Amino acid sequence: MSAAATKVATDPRPLTGRAWAVVVTLLLGVLTLAGCAGGNSVTTATPTQWISASSKPGVVVVDVRTPQEYAAGHVKDAINVDVESPDFATRIAGLDKATSYAVYCQSGRRSALATKAMQDAGFTSITNLKGGIGDLAAAGAPIVS
Repeated sequence: MSAAATKVATDPRPLTGRAWAVVVTLLLGVLTLAGCAGGNSVTTATPTQWISASSKPGVVVVDVRTPQEYAAGHVKDAINVDVESPDFATRIAGLDKATSYAVYCQSGRRSALATKAMQDAGFTSITNLKGGIGDLAAAGAPIVS
């Protein structure tokens, strides 16, 4: 080892403010990358992309609107889990986190809330509709009541 390298490696002086800023920035970068590699995946999809994703084998379609909205018309084979219900967290806790889910609502606001809650709960594959059920109907999704 050179004398300069030895001096740097054994220098007992504390880190300066700038050095701490570099260390903190590097740690935040590592933590961000680790979070991205965690496997939790939410994809926001257009109606056409969402229909394609929801049609894949094994994908569970989740309508997060109220039971009344669901009864008035929903995507064929969708399950209803009202995101604004007090038991939403309990209901999603009963779902398989390893299954793929396609989530929608009336306009996109509630499905965004639901997919965030599902991601936070450890779900690993979620497709969130950008838009709402009206957009799905216009794109040709099968709507039943």
